[in-house]
Parts: sequence; structure tokens; C-alpha cells
Amino acid sequence: MANVDFSIISWCQPLVVASAGSAAELAACDESCWPSQFDLLEIRMDILARDGAPIQKSTWDHLRALPLLFTARCQSEGGATMATAGERTAWLLEALDDAALIDIELASVEHMKNLIDSVRSRGLPWIASSHFFDKLPELGILTDAVAHAKEAGAHAFKIAAMLHSVDDIVKLTDFQKANHGIPVATMGMGKLAPASRLLCAQYGSVLNYGFLGERATAPGQWPAALLKNGIDLLETISI
Repeated sequence: MANVDFSIISWCQPLVVASAGSAAELAACDESCWPSQFDLLEIRMDILARDGAPIQKSTWDHLRALPLLFTARCQSEGGATMATAGERTAWLLEALDDAALIDIELASVEHMKNLIDSVRSRGLPWIASSHFFDKLPELGILTDAVAHAKEAGAHAFKIAAMLHSVDDIVKLTDFQKANHGIPVATMGMGKLAPASRLLCAQYGSVLNYGFLGERATAPGQWPAALLKNGIDLLETISI
């Protein structure tokens, strides 16, 4: 088991997740970046596969002292490969000994039950995520999604959606402010993403993603270090 302080995931404060956009950027990262530049480091298994890096402990062994979030994104939700649910399950199972947190798309929950059972048996927290690259869905769709995540046993629900107007930012923030019974992480994508990510964090978004290195992993991401600096300067808005 990695030497990880699992208490960092308290679900009571906004944490910054640094997402590595390439295998090379992950290899170049070292422990000196934490905790000044991010709170958790996301390792995207689909990006490792795209870049031809081995999906095994040797690839992230130099980072095992850090709180690591492992994700194996499906292509329909922004993944870098056409990997099947079975392949992505195998990748994530390889990482469980070193994980502080696992991300599983809500759309994949039914296809990755074996993974969820393994995660649950270890007492490892996981988040259910949904990504909308065209537009922010109607509130009813989001409400149904977070209810599904809660029913599936997720510790938190994450949504990332493309924003087209200030009204979209308001709607996303309203969703963040509501009590859904589980912690929620919300963030926008696109030109309005930077403003939305700060505002959602101010209203309690538990996970807030930025990129590590030179390559963003979603449209409109902040560099993780800048996002952390910005969030650290914010005063939490009471709901």
C-alpha cells in the first residue's frame, strides 16, 4: 500500500486535482510538486495507453507517496483510446494498491461492477463522473444522474459540462449549491470554464481539475498550480 494520507479526502473542502496530459508529463512529475501545486494527482490510464506507456506500477512508482486518483476514461466521455469496459476495468484493478481515489463514469457503472466490488471491499472511495461536451444538460438530467451515483454507492458525483453563457454558470452553480445527499464536484468546459471552476469551488465543489505540464485534459482547464493558488485565495460562500 502506498504511503498515502487518505484523510486528505475529507469531502468538506475544495481540493485541486492535477491531471497529467501525457505519459511524459507524468514521468517528469515528482513529489516536490505536492502539496504546493495540487492536492491529488490524476493518472489517466487511457492517456498512458494512448502514449504506449506500460499500465503497471513501474509507470507511477516514483509517485506512490502522493495521493493518486486513477481514471480510465471511455472514449465517449473524452477518453484517449477506444478501450472496452473490460480493458479499463483491468487497468484500474492494477492501480488499486496505490490509489487514494478511483473515478468511474456513471455510464460505465453497470459494466464495471466487478471493479466497484473490489473498490468497495478495500474501503476505497470512488467518484461517479459524467461529461457533457456539447452543452449543460437540463436540471432534471443532472438530478437523475446524481441520484444514480448515490444509489450505486459512489462517495461523490462529478460533472463537467460545456458552458455557452453566463446563465449556464448560474445553473451549474445552483446545482452545486443544492444538497444532493452526497458531495458534488462541478466544473465547466470551454471559454467560460476558468470563471466557473473558481465559482464552483467557492460554493463547495469538492474536486477541481487543472492540468499538469503543458497539455490540458479538458477544454478550459487552468494549470493546476494557478487553480490551487486561486482557490486558496477564495473565501468560501456559505450555502
